[in-house]
Amino acid sequence: MNSGSFPEIRPRRLRGTPALRRLVAETRIDPAQLVLPLFVRDDVDAPVPLNSMPGVLQHTFDSLRGAVAEAAEVGLGGVMLFGVPADADKDAVGTAATDPDGVLNAATRIAVEEAGDALVVQTDLCLDEFTDHGHCGVLDARGAVDNDATLVRYRDMALEQARAGSHLLGLSGMMDGQVAAVRDALDGEGFQDVAILAYAAKYASAFYGPFREAVGSTLRGDRKTYQLDPANRREGLREAVLDVEEGADIVMVKPALSYLDLVADVSAAVPVPVWAYQVSGEYAMIEAAAANGWIDRERAILESLTSIRRAGAEAVLTYWAVEVARTLKGL
Repeated sequence: MNSGSFPEIRPRRLRGTPALRRLVAETRIDPAQLVLPLFVRDDVDAPVPLNSMPGVLQHTFDSLRGAVAEAAEVGLGGVMLFGVPADADKDAVGTAATDPDGVLNAATRIAVEEAGDALVVQTDLCLDEFTDHGHCGVLDARGAVDNDATLVRYRDMALEQARAGSHLLGLSGMMDGQVAAVRDALDGEGFQDVAILAYAAKYASAFYGPFREAVGSTLRGDRKTYQLDPANRREGLREAVLDVEEGADIVMVKPALSYLDLVADVSAAVPVPVWAYQVSGEYAMIEAAAANGWIDRERAILESLTSIRRAGAEAVLTYWAVEVARTLKGL
């Protein structure tokens, strides 16, 4: 019955108590939906803190063991490994990326041994950390990234990472045809069970800045000829669909917060899991604002992750993975 001008429908009823809000929440975060990126360096004796990413380290092989064990302890879904070679080990074609004893492949063996069946050990498959010019591929005589020559290097990288025990290869270079090339190489050498995570809609973003400190980037120029233009939405969806057609098992949108429309678009269009990467700049902005007392740090972290999940991401790569898992578990 309508009493005068008072509303008959009152949505606020479902917001009245913490227990009721929790019961009717449409989006939830579970530790198993979080993946922790880890940086591993082989030319240091102790972990190195990153100035632009408070709380994040470049790990040694020894400290990597502890980080992987902690990730397993709190119930994360996995870890994503990035290798940080010494500058002296970088060259024009990223030779260290395919060295069986190079930093990333050595770290992979350690992580797989430490994780056992508790985590999905994932590896970044890209040349940018390993090249002296800092690009994600090899360069041609004009100094441009040579797509097809890069695919040859990616095939070799994929095989070495698979031999090291990686469960999931993170193809982040944004080369045309990279998924098909890597899938063919893996299957041809008997690695049919190694899965591919395609960074399908990876944008040429300003939010990668702190990451370049983390991996010791030596980038010259920019990556606008192979990463996506932030202005383009349909193009990002097209890239994701192409990667699925080429055999990607999972597709990624990167960055996350500025591209939630892409997360939603891709989630609605493809039949495989869709993930998103909450990148270094997103992390650094929240940490910096919280350090200045401008925002509530813990609420901002959870709200940002909830928005990524709400948009359709089934898992999120985030540098807060362990902290958030502990919060969710009340640890």
